[in-house]
Amino acid sequence: IESKKKFNVGQYRRECLKIYKSFEFFRPDNEEGLKIRQQCASAALNDVRQYLADGGQVAVFDATNTTRERRETITVFAEQNGFKVFFVESVCEDPEVIAENIVQVKLGSPDYTNCNTEEAMEDFKKRIKCYENSYETLDEVLDRHLSYIKIMDVGRRYLVNQVQDHIQSRIVYYLMNIHITPRSIYLCRHGESDLNVKGCIGGDSGLSPRGKEFAKYLRQFIQSQEISDLKVWTSQMKRTIQTAEAVSVPYEQWKALNEIDAGVCEEMMYEEIQQHYPLEFAMRDQDKYRYRYPKGESYEDLVQRLEPVIMELERQENVLVICHQAVMRCLLAYFLDKTAEELPYLKCPLHTVLKLTPVAYGCKVESIYLNVDAVNTHRERPENVEVSRMAEEALLTVPAHQ
Repeated sequence: IESKKKFNVGQYRRECLKIYKSFEFFRPDNEEGLKIRQQCASAALNDVRQYLADGGQVAVFDATNTTRERRETITVFAEQNGFKVFFVESVCEDPEVIAENIVQVKLGSPDYTNCNTEEAMEDFKKRIKCYENSYETLDEVLDRHLSYIKIMDVGRRYLVNQVQDHIQSRIVYYLMNIHITPRSIYLCRHGESDLNVKGCIGGDSGLSPRGKEFAKYLRQFIQSQEISDLKVWTSQMKRTIQTAEAVSVPYEQWKALNEIDAGVCEEMMYEEIQQHYPLEFAMRDQDKYRYRYPKGESYEDLVQRLEPVIMELERQENVLVICHQAVMRCLLAYFLDKTAEELPYLKCPLHTVLKLTPVAYGCKVESIYLNVDAVNTHRERPENVEVSRMAEEALLTVPAHQ
């Protein structure tokens, strides 16, 4: 969750060369190709240095790094700049997994946009051969001083060495939980609640008549999907539990999935917050991600609270999460790689299911509205966020309550 950025050396190469011709570029005896690749790696490392110097916390140097010499270059660079390095090596010798990986991941690469599948497959296999000729795996003896995780055959076995700090241990935990089994994650909010209808935030009310109707439709939708081994998770709040009960499947309650705590503003309408706490209302509009309700939480707090849920979601296969607006925004932002500024304004309407299917380079999203009316609870950021603004300006973007 720290500020992080990926530096893909392949992207630097593409910007340098513009057109990728063939695997010949990656041959160990192609001196021109080697020179260009080294220049691109150096350019990427320079950008890593700049990013971390400017306050970034985690830089992902995304390249093959298959030789001991290249890894030594990275290690020396890190030592000179006071950075810690953690290597991630993925070793796979299963030809079926390799072939599937080429199809799922590499055929979508910009290198192969104008190739047919067979040509691309053939070229990439030759490219792997080029790497094999110079490949030096991380060695338990020779590389015992390095910090790394070695993943064998997509998670059948792991070797972890010299973990130096909390961030590295979290990376290890994350990598040991992810998998490549095809699956879908279904996200939805509870059915419309009585407090939703009144235009109030927070609270722990039950479902409105329309909310109960949605829960029945959700049951039909889940049955129509014919999902194998579906897990269902809810928060510990009435409205999500009532929704899950109507779906008639076993479910697990997570306290971590409870809605953001609005503190002193719980069960208030936006108009009441503006009336009683105009300063707080303006401060929240100025920085919605970091603003913390008095005696409550911020979105930043909520992201931290949801980390165990996200880790467990990565470990599971098919899951339906019945949650709340702020919680759903955080989960969606994680899977769609949204920024802290975008996160609090993601649209997560009531009575709509989002089906997320992880794919190479991202996540496929399908939005399914279940045809049951509900109030709109989405409030956009108003243009005027100054403390001195008029009440009407502050309330311009408040949604209608019916």
